[in-house]
Amino acid sequence: MQKNNLGYPRIGARRELKKACEQYWAGKTSREELLSVAEELRRQNWTVQQEAGIDLVPCNDFSFYDQVLDMTLSLGAIPKRYTPVLTENKENTELDLYFAMARGYQKNGLDITAMEMTKWFDTNYHYIVPEFYKDQSFRRFSSRITQQFTEARKVLDKTPKPVLIGPVSYLLLGKEKEEGFHRIELLKKLLPVYVDILNELRDLGAEWIQLDEPFLSLDLTEEEKNACKEAYATIAEACKGLKIMVTTYFEALGDNTALAVSLPVSALHVDLVRAPQQLDTILETIPENLILSLGVVDGRNIWKNDYNKSLQLLRKAIAKLGVENVMIATSCSLLHTPYDLEAETGIDPEIRNWLAFAKQKLGETVDLYEILNGNAAPLEANQKALADRRASSRIHKKEIKERVAGISGKDTSRHVGFALRQKIQKERFGLPLYPTTTIGSFPQTTDIRRLRARLKKGELTQAEYESRIEEATIEAIRIQESIGLDVLVHGEFERNDMVEYFGELLEGFIFTKNGWVQSYGSRCVKPPIIYGDVSRPEDMTVRWSRFSQEHTGKIVKGMLTGPVTILQWSFVRDDQPRQETTFQIALAIRDEVLALEKAGIQMIQIDEPAIREGLPLRKKDWPAYLDWAIRAFRIAASGVKDETQIHTHMCYSEFNDIIEHIAAMDADVITIETSRSQMELLEAFADFKYPNEIGPGVYDIHSPRVPTVEEMVVLLEKASDLLPAENIWVNPDCGLKTRKWEETEAALVNMVQAAKKIRKKVDQPVS
Repeated sequence: MQKNNLGYPRIGARRELKKACEQYWAGKTSREELLSVAEELRRQNWTVQQEAGIDLVPCNDFSFYDQVLDMTLSLGAIPKRYTPVLTENKENTELDLYFAMARGYQKNGLDITAMEMTKWFDTNYHYIVPEFYKDQSFRRFSSRITQQFTEARKVLDKTPKPVLIGPVSYLLLGKEKEEGFHRIELLKKLLPVYVDILNELRDLGAEWIQLDEPFLSLDLTEEEKNACKEAYATIAEACKGLKIMVTTYFEALGDNTALAVSLPVSALHVDLVRAPQQLDTILETIPENLILSLGVVDGRNIWKNDYNKSLQLLRKAIAKLGVENVMIATSCSLLHTPYDLEAETGIDPEIRNWLAFAKQKLGETVDLYEILNGNAAPLEANQKALADRRASSRIHKKEIKERVAGISGKDTSRHVGFALRQKIQKERFGLPLYPTTTIGSFPQTTDIRRLRARLKKGELTQAEYESRIEEATIEAIRIQESIGLDVLVHGEFERNDMVEYFGELLEGFIFTKNGWVQSYGSRCVKPPIIYGDVSRPEDMTVRWSRFSQEHTGKIVKGMLTGPVTILQWSFVRDDQPRQETTFQIALAIRDEVLALEKAGIQMIQIDEPAIREGLPLRKKDWPAYLDWAIRAFRIAASGVKDETQIHTHMCYSEFNDIIEHIAAMDADVITIETSRSQMELLEAFADFKYPNEIGPGVYDIHSPRVPTVEEMVVLLEKASDLLPAENIWVNPDCGLKTRKWEETEAALVNMVQAAKKIRKKVDQPVS
């Protein structure tokens, strides 16, 4: 029985890759230094997995930015606008082209926008969306896949297992950039390149190849199902001598079970953490010659595995298939979990004993193998830890559960409808047409981060720290005033992260020092761990919102993170329904909203970028989720007076199929990411006749390039063709925390000028 891991975190235990990439982008280190850091991280990852006892160690799961972008480069599906990156600057290499596609390119006289980015299924990881055209061609471009396999062979005693995104899922992850075709029609052009890559890996000595096909766990059309059959029939015929493992995760195969088990491959991987109920159906239909990889170790959360539950599934499969036809595996790549629990010396010992990070999950995979082979010791220790957690008095709070049970309809509705609220609010605020604002955060400079580090080390008193944060806040207010923004924000300099900050102030959360996971590119987050019932013991943001409002005559928005986003971007307790935890968070945020209103804050933004991300992967499961997710937002937002304006923000989401639920949130203003898609996302709001106000993002904050006034005017014109002018706000796509001040100020100056130009076009006086 082989022990199989689908993928490993790549940022480094101390975020070494993040730091190396950002140094390279800033021109402070050489390409060779960046490549050296990457090589060392790969070596460490492979060594850790081999030493843990993993049999099938993945390679090509490393990425400088994103694995989908890696595949795009490998397949030569490079949009034509990036051609000048190499042709007009001979010093640029494939790596510079790669980063240009991810981040945009603005130097040496070139100004090229980045590719679109969106969420990876229902995770907080973002991928770069492939762009497809009718005349799309594919070719071998990058040799990184075979290079990393050759590199891994030198490190490992066993043959590494290359990991590639499967051809069908690769196409479905992309987007058609012109009308008149469906991207799945490109399969015949794509397959020869896949075959070429796979055969080269075979010739280099590869035995197992992992092809990730997560779309097999989603709703597929007949055309897409036929594409799966065609793809794997072609690969089976053209790539003899290879063992192909098709991997699925995040959901059950469902009505795709018969298709998946019929594919002409050597092994099929299924996620039994997310969908343990699917095993019985699979065992009823699986052919004798197909090996089953059982994902019983959770790759998405940080709680210890319940060995008894995993063993039941493993033994059931072994009884049916035989031990040689079963693999023990992680449910998905461990990309979504922190590196190593051993680095967390500050966590409460009681709670620490309930946890497992990526390195420990390798150990859990091996433990299950050992138990099946007669070693009872790991099982005894595991069951004791789980029993201790269940018996802990720190988890459940009677008064919190009673408050959730008492939620009623009046807690989820504003006093009057939006049309009347809009009239009241326009009279109160007196803003111009196309009012300008930002999403919330301003650049977290090295000095700001150093202040926070010095406070934690005891080098600054709390009073000294807050005094310095006050200075930064006032400076941000003055900059916004000088730029001419209509509605200001305080900048969030006191916040380490939009979820972590709130978690630190709520009961029921604990935090790590090194529990970083990748969100996108070099952006890493340290998700809180929700271990118990959640409540708000005191004010969380009132002090900074009140302080900021006192230092300007303009309106300053209060900034909060919404309950669904706090849930989605945390490691959530698994001992009660997710909706129960969400309602607890919603009540805590509601208390903060009311405290802000009482303190005189007239606009309050409750960010919910993760509403769309949390959708179940199967549409049949959407209604139940959307019911409680939208209800949670309304619990948080509905206690205020009619004249208090509630904003929300969402980014990198498709809204077409849930637009009526977005409307049901009943936020007075919603700001969304639209610049990378050239306002394409707004079409859903226009078709639906979305009644409330919208701030479509007019520039991409995930790229260092500064957009021109003209391109933002064009975007606003597109928005004005779709929506009533009186309902449009002007803002960036997202918060500006990750940007530098120089580019931020330049971009916002251009944004304000764009708003003035569009106002003139509708004969509105410039404010």
